[in-house]
Amino acid sequence: MFEVHPLAVELGRLFEASGCELALVGGSVRDLFLKRASPDLDFTTSAGPDEIFELCKDWFDDIWDIGKDFGTIGGRKMYESSYVQLEITTYRTDEYDSSSRKPLVKFGKVLEGDLSRRDFTINAMALRLPGLELVDPFSGLTDLNKGMLRTPIEPAKSFDDDPLRMLRAVRFHSTLNFTIEIETAAAITLMKERLSIISAERIRDELTKIITGPNPALGINALVDSGLNDYVLPELEDLKMQVDASHHHKDVYEHSLKVLENSIEYENRFKEVDDDTSPDLILRLAALLHDIGKPKTRRFTNRGTVTFYGHDVVGSAIAKKRLRKLHYDKKVVETVGKLIELHMRFYGYLDSGWTDSAVRRFANDAGDALNKLLIITRSDVTTKNKRKSNILSTACNDLECRIRKLQKQEELEAIRPELNGFEIMETLGLSSGPQDGPKIGKAYKFLLNYRLEHGVVEKDELISILKEWAKKNL
Repeated sequence: MFEVHPLAVELGRLFEASGCELALVGGSVRDLFLKRASPDLDFTTSAGPDEIFELCKDWFDDIWDIGKDFGTIGGRKMYESSYVQLEITTYRTDEYDSSSRKPLVKFGKVLEGDLSRRDFTINAMALRLPGLELVDPFSGLTDLNKGMLRTPIEPAKSFDDDPLRMLRAVRFHSTLNFTIEIETAAAITLMKERLSIISAERIRDELTKIITGPNPALGINALVDSGLNDYVLPELEDLKMQVDASHHHKDVYEHSLKVLENSIEYENRFKEVDDDTSPDLILRLAALLHDIGKPKTRRFTNRGTVTFYGHDVVGSAIAKKRLRKLHYDKKVVETVGKLIELHMRFYGYLDSGWTDSAVRRFANDAGDALNKLLIITRSDVTTKNKRKSNILSTACNDLECRIRKLQKQEELEAIRPELNGFEIMETLGLSSGPQDGPKIGKAYKFLLNYRLEHGVVEKDELISILKEWAKKNL
């Protein structure tokens, strides 16, 4: 059995008293049967948008009509100690223009007609309120019990009407671990080009939900296998490079998925806030794309070995370009790019060991993304050679310990020269005018590098060092 939110029943009585039908619908019903918490409550009704507004304006604590043209009125109401968000939409039987994803909104008269326009049968169930009568014209409950994704109407027609549903199928496949029904899967492969009319923002949002879900590798595989990935992260396909006979390099695509899975396992170890359980989008994108530069940098040597020199820098540029096309925000783009560019730096530590100054520089270059970089460094160890794996893991442990020790000693994240700009000017007798600006900047950079190399130095001693340096360099 399931327990419907008391506010849903209360709202149902309000509509019943006015002679209007109201039903809880879509994901809200699906999640009830799956015994999952649903973030919002979605309803459909026989009432028009103006009627909805009049009925609910005094019941909601806050109400908005931004979706009124699409028949939707939204609001929130306090329940116990927190707000619950609700959306109520008039029955719809939309028509679609084949050249656009946007429907030609047409209001309907019956609940069953509204359910027929839903994406999958598991989302095409409703509970009439306040009586809690289940309405399931497309056997969604049966499909839910089978773990099956199937469209209420013929799949080609459904995906032609709204191509975004193909990405949603992959998302539900990944997040619910449901199987996509054979005819539905075939229609996705056949109609993948229809995804070209979908905006980058909508594609980005579905990718984000896949990446931050419980099993993103399953979703990425489905994107690639179906061909939908041509419109999402097309560079991933190139990672399926043929492995040479001597196995001098591994399948980069499978390795990338493994690094993504590893990063999720390590994700919670370095949470800055202990109760933060939200998935780390930036970390997961960087883990998936960390070797995206390898296809363009692969070279075969005279000895028959394979090299990927510079794939970190090349990969950073490729990833940033793709994420910009998907309209990710600047912070996501730049941080993912930084992590990819720095992910090979650790191997220098492995080869020769680092001085404290090199460890400081590594941490300083990573900045706020240091914890994510350390996770990717660990996650990148996917070798089945136990001896090699142990060496890499030991080196990771050692580097992390040295970073933490230096952080405690010097508050590494806030490293600054002991002299600020005004003190540099006073020490060297420089003015704030444009003629001395470059000299001040050059001196500041020298002091920052000196701090990274030598740690904290007494201020008087640093003034003497700066004066000596300035005699030769300014």
